[in-house]
Order: sequence, then C-alpha cells, then structure tokens
Amino acid sequence: MTSIQYRSANVDGSKIFYREAGSPDAPRLLLLHGFPSAGHMFRDLIPLLADRAHMIAPDLPGFGNSQQPEGGCTFERIADTIDHFTEIVGWTRYAVYVFDYGAPTGFRLALKHPERILAIVSQNGNAYEEGLSEAWNTIRAYWEKPSPENREALRAFLKPEMTIRQYTHGVPDVAAVSPDGYSLDNFYLSRPGADDLQLDLLGDYKSNVALYPAFQKYFRTYKPPLLAVWGKNDPFFLPAGAEAFKRDIPGAVVRFFDTGHFALETHAGEIAAAIRDFLAELATRAAA
Repeated sequence: MTSIQYRSANVDGSKIFYREAGSPDAPRLLLLHGFPSAGHMFRDLIPLLADRAHMIAPDLPGFGNSQQPEGGCTFERIADTIDHFTEIVGWTRYAVYVFDYGAPTGFRLALKHPERILAIVSQNGNAYEEGLSEAWNTIRAYWEKPSPENREALRAFLKPEMTIRQYTHGVPDVAAVSPDGYSLDNFYLSRPGADDLQLDLLGDYKSNVALYPAFQKYFRTYKPPLLAVWGKNDPFFLPAGAEAFKRDIPGAVVRFFDTGHFALETHAGEIAAAIRDFLAELATRAAA
C-alpha cells in the first residue's frame, strides 16, 4: 500500500491531523516531526517505506493542520496529547521516528510507556547536552532570564528567512532543496497565535534539557534498538549528540549524511534505505 490517507482524530477535545500509509499488518512506525514543520516533512519518506511499515505521522498540537490547544502549550502537554492519540488509533506497540521537537515528545512517551516502544529512529533528535550547539545561546538566555526583552529576541527564530536557513544551512547544493517545505512552514508560522505558541515552546524547551538524564537512564535501562540518521551539518544539533547514543546503547547504529537540519529534504532515499535495513534486522532478531 503506497497511497497516503489524510485523517483526523478528536483527542481530548482537539483535532489532531495525521497521515497514514502502509499495511495495518506491517510493523508500526510513528513519525514525529519538529519545529516549525508538520507531518508534511515526511512526504518523501513515507512512499519509500510504505511497503515495509505501517506509518502514522501526526501534526503535533498547534502545528500544521492540528488544532492549536487552548490555554497555552508545553512539551509535556504535547506528549500527553500524542500519547492519547496513539491510544485512540489503537497503537500500543510501535517504533518511533523522532526529529527535533519530535524527539522530546517521543522520549517522553518512552519514559511513560517503555513497554510500548519497540525501537527508535532519531534523525537529528537530540537527548544530550553535547548535542546542543551555540545556536541555542539566545534561547538559553531566555531560559535563564524570561524577561520580555529576551522573549522578544526569540522572534528571530520565527522569521521567514530563518525557516529557509534551517532548510538550507549545511546543504552542499541548495538547489536540491525544494521551496515547498519551507514555504508551507512559513505559512503555518504566519497564522494568528502561532508566534506566541512557538515562543512558549522555545521557552519550555528547557524542560526537555532537564529531562536529558531521565532519557539517558531510559536508554541505559531498556536499551531500545536505535538508529541515528543525522544531517552532520545541522546548525542546532551537533554530531556529538548522535554519537552520544552509543554511550548508553552500545548497539546503537549511527550514520551521518552530508546535509543539514532537515535531512529528509535531500537524503530521503538514503535514510529510507537505512531504515529498511534497520527494520529488517529487527525482524530477524524477533524471529530468532
């Protein structure tokens, strides 16, 4: 099944939009996107894996076509919503693909339900201090002093040119990056209320960093099969963050690609091939 279905679910009174593809009998893979994107970031990957996996890619609350939550948004609230979403669609055992904001979301799910997580694919999805670059300094300043001035400084991350930079920085051939992705993301960022939601989340990201020791303890305790596929030129999440997984999960597989933050924009084929090999290895282990 290579066709993609576009659906929505009512989760705690809010609409969560999602893409779904693949046979229901295939291994399940939950795809969690990052900032400032949505499930559309998986548009090239999904057709490449639809014969091998049953995939669901929800738009996180307040992102893409999912409803913006009332009363503000935190990463804990996002994770709770996605947790309830998986239960509504009947997923109780699955692998998870995490990227950027999707990483602390997926890792929170793992802390809450370690028995549900069969494996992890991390594409520039960080869980280690050494993975954070100096590009976080302005955001860290707001964590340390949440003043109006420091909050206002974060608006630079919401500008259209910054979105384009996230897609193109570190890409050897910028002509390989379609404008469709960043143009759609900039549309999402321009909607009423989107700026405050995103500023809130940039501020709340410190709660994810505070959970890094808990995430790492989960890795050490449960040692989930993990594949890291990393754009090595990412200006936000450094290669050291990918290598660090091997410290807690010695069997982790780490692969680097000569591209930037949104690695799927240029290397969907190579990343899909790595995931296919990874899923095949998991199947072999399960059959042994």
